[in-house]
Amino acid sequence: MKRQRIQFYQRLFVFTVALLVFLSGLLGQLPSTATSNTTAATTYKLPLSTSGARIIDASGKTVLLAGVNWFGMETETHVPHGLWFRDYKEMLSQIKSLGYNTIRLPYSVEALRSNNISAVDYTIGSNKELEGKTPLEVMDLVVKEAEHQGLMIVLDSHRLNTKRIPELWYGDGFTEADWIDTWRLLAQRYKNQANIIGADLKNEPHGRASWGTNDLSTDWRLAAERAGNAILSINPNWLIIVEGIELNVPGQKLTRHWQGGNLEGVRRFRVRLRQPNKLVYSPHEYGPGVFNMPYFYDKSFPKNMLYRWETGFYYIARQKIAPIWIGEFGGKQVDKNSIEGIWQNKLVDFIRDKNLGYAYWSWNPNSSDTAGILLSDWRTIDAPKQVMLSRILSVKYNPPTQVTRETNEPVKPQAPREQQVIQPQLTNNLLKPSSSTISSSSSKQLQVTSKIDSDWQSGFCVTFKVGNSNSTKVQNWQLTFNMDKAAINNSWNATFKQKGSEYIVTPLDWGRVIEPNQVRDVGFCANKLNAASTDYQPKNVKVKIPS
Repeated sequence: MKRQRIQFYQRLFVFTVALLVFLSGLLGQLPSTATSNTTAATTYKLPLSTSGARIIDASGKTVLLAGVNWFGMETETHVPHGLWFRDYKEMLSQIKSLGYNTIRLPYSVEALRSNNISAVDYTIGSNKELEGKTPLEVMDLVVKEAEHQGLMIVLDSHRLNTKRIPELWYGDGFTEADWIDTWRLLAQRYKNQANIIGADLKNEPHGRASWGTNDLSTDWRLAAERAGNAILSINPNWLIIVEGIELNVPGQKLTRHWQGGNLEGVRRFRVRLRQPNKLVYSPHEYGPGVFNMPYFYDKSFPKNMLYRWETGFYYIARQKIAPIWIGEFGGKQVDKNSIEGIWQNKLVDFIRDKNLGYAYWSWNPNSSDTAGILLSDWRTIDAPKQVMLSRILSVKYNPPTQVTRETNEPVKPQAPREQQVIQPQLTNNLLKPSSSTISSSSSKQLQVTSKIDSDWQSGFCVTFKVGNSNSTKVQNWQLTFNMDKAAINNSWNATFKQKGSEYIVTPLDWGRVIEPNQVRDVGFCANKLNAASTDYQPKNVKVKIPS
């Protein structure tokens, strides 16, 4: 009887395993739904629409689009910048880890018609997937990985050619038909890509662009209607995001606006879409680091900014005409003493108090007039800037405001506003310990170095670099280290689990494999539990390949 019972349970086990395999295969064939890209961090049911001043999901829940601009596809490289330093999946993971849920992804019409990309190091991790791809195929991969990580995408027609931002939606060798046809192509290509939530129709109309003049050659409001309705006829799920202009609004109250920032025309001349609940207005707003507007030196500054923002765009949300999404703002200074720092903090508080969505300019460090959330190594976070932005994020960044990164260089006025981009210099990604390396370890196949990227009175940030010097790839790996007098508050590219004073670091799924001569980066920021202590750094850092 005992043998019979054993045989019975063996058969039952085999049957159960077979049933589970069958069911998993069946489930894998089921079609994905519109919410397949959402994670616990987003929990939004797509697609999005609008209700008064709110952006809402398909269940009516208010959605706050907290985004960053990751530029590059509009330039000569035809791909998002920084891929000469970083794995694109790592970049997306870091964006998500900081609490952002949206990426505004600029492109140019010229780039999307090209077959070539450049400034990508294909030896870095997942970047090898981009080799031989067209710009459109790169966009596909970035969008899919963003979906995997629970990030939403707004596509931004930033330029027509790859050289500059044009005044109008045509010019620089391209017609209005070229511009709208590109939007039609994208609307069709991504019709079933749920995490692409909207189309920012044209970046920063300015100069001759007008609003409410009924001049078909310059009236941006009419052009936005033509393009927006063309998109909605193909893809009715997208938000249609319409920026302002610079000048040329009949009866405007303010004499000076940023390019794309003047939405005074909406008072009398609203954009008319076939689906009114898909319309979002999007101003751009900058400080004196971009151009020394006279109102920054008015004796009433910064209080005068509230009147400017109300008059220029916020009345649209206050009157519940449509939502406001600030598609760009940014600057180098975030302190409480410089004019730019005061302005930027004032705007962040305004965004928080009015519950507005936004996309910060920029994620990239190579925007010459604003810099970025990343520092010039394309890995380290600008801690003071992220501390400021955490006031309008669900994820708080704990390093204190005592951390400063200021310059005393005078601001040089420049014509508003052509973004100056520092062009990439392609470098290799070899594992090279520097003078700030605090420890290193190695196994037979893997080596790890750990480096303090930034250090201040009550916190610090660390990056671990794990390199494979062997001729065969590693399928899985793990880090361990000890740390007593600090508490991790933010991490990227891995999960950090604490057991007493020991931390076990496991890479995210996409980072588990390390190819020969490849390096993976993971890291964290932490609060010092005793500011007077010097014994807070990670110790006994080890890398291993689990058996």
